[in-house]
Amino acid sequence: MFLASLAVAVIAASCAPVTPQTRIQRAPDVYEALPADQQALVQRGELARGMSRDAVWLAWGAPAQRFEGARDARSTERWDYTGTQPVYHTTFAGGYGRYGPYGPYGRYGAYSAFAFGPEIAYIPYRRASVWFLDGRVEAWERVR
Repeated sequence: MFLASLAVAVIAASCAPVTPQTRIQRAPDVYEALPADQQALVQRGELARGMSRDAVWLAWGAPAQRFEGARDARSTERWDYTGTQPVYHTTFAGGYGRYGPYGPYGRYGAYSAFAFGPEIAYIPYRRASVWFLDGRVEAWERVR
């Protein structure tokens, strides 16, 4: 019974949403090092120009991808956040064949199998991006 309870607790914890408040609780020293105006933005999950990477991480979490570059001899970085969108479609599959070592309908016989039904595929998409210039937020955008 203990193992079942432990398994349920682990699954429930892994499904719990990660919010700015949970990231602040996990890294209080990073949060305390931010200026007061950025702390207020982080608590609301909002961004502003000039925020540090740490503040963005606390507000929005870790990005799915990071891109580095340069512009006018200054370092740039783009953080992309992704989501998934369900796409519903219908499939059809089927076939007829023989198997077994003794001819067309020998010892094992023949088979036929057909399937028809709906399927769901989850397609990734970019839901938000943050651009940094010299380690500070320059711009951001997100899907509404």
